Amino acid sequence: MPVTAIGPYEAIALDRQENFNGLQLVYLCWERHLMFCAPFTWPLPPQMLFADFLTQVLRPALVAHPDAAQVDFTTAHWRLNDRPFVPDPALSLAANGIDHKSLLHLDTPGLNGIAGTGN
Repeated sequence: MPVTAIGPYEAIALDRQENFNGLQLVYLCWERHLMFCAPFTWPLPPQMLFADFLTQVLRPALVAHPDAAQVDFTTAHWRLNDRPFVPDPALSLAANGIDHKSLLHLDTPGLNGIAGTGN
């Protein structure tokens, strides 16, 4: 059944950064670890140091996975919004170019999920 609009519809996105009280959404996908079937999403302060993100946010989020204890962030490969990315742990998320609704991809060489299955 066809639908005809009866007037102009103006959508207002509710996930705009100004609606997060100074925080920004950051997404992260851990490559070959589909036990986490969708990217993680966190509301984070843009001024948070990347090193603090790793230790205070990401490491605790991964702990449920059997590979978590073996993750070495110093050898990890990163992509930011589908481009190669080398984060500086001493800089903030914002200074690393991570902004509202950025998507990070974490690739941990040698770790391929539960028993190498990608899960």
